[in-house]
Amino acid sequence: MSDATTHLLLPYILAAQAQKHITHNEALRILDGLVQLSVLDRDLAAPPASPADGDRYIVGSGATDDWAGWDLNVALWTEGAWLRLPPRTGWRAWVEDEGLLLVYDGAGWVGTTPASLQNLALLGLGTTADASNPFSAKLNAALWTAKTAAEGGTGDLFYTMNKEAAGDDLGLTLQTGFVTKALVGLFGSDRFRLAVSADGSTFFDGLSVDNATGIVDQPRLPRFKAYTNYDNYVGVGTWTKIGLNNTDYNDQGAFDAANNHFVAPVDGTYLFGATLLYKINASASARMSGRLFLNGTSEIRGSRGEISGAHVSEATALWLQTMVALTAGDTVELQGYFRVADGYFAADHTSFWGCKIG
Repeated sequence: MSDATTHLLLPYILAAQAQKHITHNEALRILDGLVQLSVLDRDLAAPPASPADGDRYIVGSGATDDWAGWDLNVALWTEGAWLRLPPRTGWRAWVEDEGLLLVYDGAGWVGTTPASLQNLALLGLGTTADASNPFSAKLNAALWTAKTAAEGGTGDLFYTMNKEAAGDDLGLTLQTGFVTKALVGLFGSDRFRLAVSADGSTFFDGLSVDNATGIVDQPRLPRFKAYTNYDNYVGVGTWTKIGLNNTDYNDQGAFDAANNHFVAPVDGTYLFGATLLYKINASASARMSGRLFLNGTSEIRGSRGEISGAHVSEATALWLQTMVALTAGDTVELQGYFRVADGYFAADHTSFWGCKIG
């Protein structure tokens, strides 16, 4: 029969043994040192100068002095002496100065944090993952950084997302209070889209890029081209708004045909242009002018032009173009003027156009 237990090497009290309390107390000392094992340090190779009773250490490599030959063993200071506790496979120890849990694998003490996690069904960080969101994280910041060349990496970092087929969805869903406000990615096709929503159900594409050509489109960009389908008569000496009652296109409905002017839907910088085609009423000597007018009160700087001299009806045209910063709700209209004789601004080819550019 052995005189010690198999795993912890606790001494047995033998039959007819004298001073049995000594053996019993020795076993208690070992139990007290090993149960719920927590060590102060795992790097020291020499015993500390002034240990307190009950202090425990995992002895470092190359141990000296009272610890000589005790590499990787547990050293317990008890009743004024160091007690050697050889580890067995499966022992666990908490390292207090590192906040680290170690396990002895038969050859050394190793960290309990696994080197790899494979084929997990659910993973939640700060929250609970579920079947709909098998990976869930609740946190205030996240960092992805490239492994540097000095660390054996390339210095590059790629974050790859993949979908099965072109008709599937792939992208980022951005929400406020769990209501989707924006989508970024490939939704329903391989065309890149950035879409926004006010209510999480109706979405508007703000940006779209054709993956076959790289051509960028802004489907919701405020833009229009308006024209008149009748000859606009203008008398002499009076700036007159041109009646533009039709549009070739009118994205966002920004051109108000009923009032013959553009209404800025949002703040921004806008580019405008116009074509004024002359048509004789009674005289070919009319001096034709045109301009763009802001909010019915002021001429937009740089938008005014004039053509003088004899004209050929429906062969003389004036082109205007300018850029201006507008506030949502501002209006811009096209005005015409004749200095010497009255006339018309001809139907169909008298037009006004514009778009938001910034």
